[in-house]
Amino acid sequence: MYTTSSVFLQSLANAGITHIFANWGSDHPALLEDLQRQRAEGNGKTGCQIVTCPNEMVALSCAQGFAQVTGKPAAVIIHVDVGTQALAGAIHNVDRGRTPVIIYAGASPFSSLGEMRGSRNEWIGSLQDIPDQAAIVRQYMRYTSQIDSGKVAAHVLQRALQIATSHPKGPVYLWSRREVMEEEVDLSAVQAKVSSAKWPSIEPTALSEKAATTIATALIKAQSPLIIASHSGRDPKSVPLLTKLSGTLAIPVVTACPSAVAVPFSHPYLVGVTYLNGSSHSHHLAKADVILVLDSDVPWIPGIQPPHPDARVFVVDSGDALKTISAVGHWHIDAEMMCNADIVLALEGINAAVATNLVAGSNDLVQQRGADLAAEHDEWLRKLEQLEDSWPANLESGRATLPNVLGVLRKSIEQQTPSRSLARTLILNESITNYPLPWIHMRTEAPGGQLTSGGSALGWSLAAAVGAQLAGRDHELIVSIVGDGSYMFGVPSSAFWIARRYDTPFLTIVINNGGWKAPRQSMLGCHPTGYGSRASGEELSVGFGPNSPDYSQIAVAASSGWAWGKRVGATGNVKEAFEDAITEAIRVVLEERRCAVVDCVLESI
Repeated sequence: MYTTSSVFLQSLANAGITHIFANWGSDHPALLEDLQRQRAEGNGKTGCQIVTCPNEMVALSCAQGFAQVTGKPAAVIIHVDVGTQALAGAIHNVDRGRTPVIIYAGASPFSSLGEMRGSRNEWIGSLQDIPDQAAIVRQYMRYTSQIDSGKVAAHVLQRALQIATSHPKGPVYLWSRREVMEEEVDLSAVQAKVSSAKWPSIEPTALSEKAATTIATALIKAQSPLIIASHSGRDPKSVPLLTKLSGTLAIPVVTACPSAVAVPFSHPYLVGVTYLNGSSHSHHLAKADVILVLDSDVPWIPGIQPPHPDARVFVVDSGDALKTISAVGHWHIDAEMMCNADIVLALEGINAAVATNLVAGSNDLVQQRGADLAAEHDEWLRKLEQLEDSWPANLESGRATLPNVLGVLRKSIEQQTPSRSLARTLILNESITNYPLPWIHMRTEAPGGQLTSGGSALGWSLAAAVGAQLAGRDHELIVSIVGDGSYMFGVPSSAFWIARRYDTPFLTIVINNGGWKAPRQSMLGCHPTGYGSRASGEELSVGFGPNSPDYSQIAVAASSGWAWGKRVGATGNVKEAFEDAITEAIRVVLEERRCAVVDCVLESI
């Protein structure tokens, strides 16, 4: 027997979807039945690999990690209204991270007298029937649609994929009633192929010649130009193009709230990474006379650190320069030009215009600026090394800092990985209040070598590591660097169970500072000398002490002892303890192919 579910699953496979991250429910009988039919007819195999996920947010975060690494969408199957709600903050992350993901949810039956297969036969069928299920997530989706029949299922899916993979890329949500997914169809409906080639993504848009020339000319003539990049590196092909533009004209690059590598860390004109906390923006912003903003949601905060009022500002975004499709409420940048253009094509156009318009006589200014920027980069690097090497004076009673730990981590990876470098290591950075530190202390060079979720919902990195491993790319090591709060939000009991089930080992570094530092920082930003400024984390109810969880052992328990874990930093010689623990953790992942978690106890909030 073949059903709408047969058509839907086969259409996913035909469209190139290789992985489905599934959380099954009472609305999925026909899907489960057809998957078993596939196994019976296909020597135990299904058209798409099914990854069982005992938590919906974990499922979507797995899919996001997979899509971020491959550039191709994955699918998520969840359960009616409650499963849709349980996607939680991951919905925000795939939207703001512009990650193409297909989300499918079943829905309660619409019949109740047994007149159709799939009719209501359980009490929850009534409770889970809501007027507009897609409304739960619609404002985060690029597209929502109901599948009304097996006859149109393939076309609905292709339209969803077409939209999800067009700029600005993002999630789509499909849903269908149980009776519809049980609808019988002929074998010919399952075998009929809808050509994906006839449903192409929108062709990437280049900058107009006028826009490229205007931007290039402004950068050439600038006395103090600046490039601010945030998400341009989501397309790895942009990295050498941005490096070339910056190098040709000696333009400093600042990455503001980055989600991917914009330029290699060793690029001599990379002068800072900022998440705009307080006064953390680069000093180059205030003096810049021409600013090029690339794929950035928040290049600066006007009320805290605006650019010079006379600066010429050019904004280039891959498809949503005014943030209307991604539905940001109040948003504005004072700019001379706003451009929707694929970031790779835009940089190619600007580089070509620079080559055409660059004239002799401008080299002296460029060379002097380049020398100054290289000296600034070298001094920055010297200070970073000093921070890494500045351990507590008393190693037996003091606490390590995060730069201490990251320095040990980077050096250990360079010593232990087969390549003896970080070139094939993937860093998943969810360190939140410490976001800039992994970017600068891990010194990531490779395009795509370090990622964040691109959003602000916590709990992405553990599951994203699983998805990244399943992506099958040539990573020697995947490292999740995660705050203790984010670790708990990531549902480690589910994430590490999945990691063992599907053999996806990765290293987790937990930044254990005793609670949620972000709420405390936000409070101090508004009330720097108020009552809360003198309170401990526990008093403020943002602390996890005095008896905080042993984060490493959560992973061990969730995986029935398969994962390796150790808490470090609370006792003993902290330098030796971190060096030994991180060395062993990396060995466990590389040689034994198991997950390893190092719970790094640092100074408490």
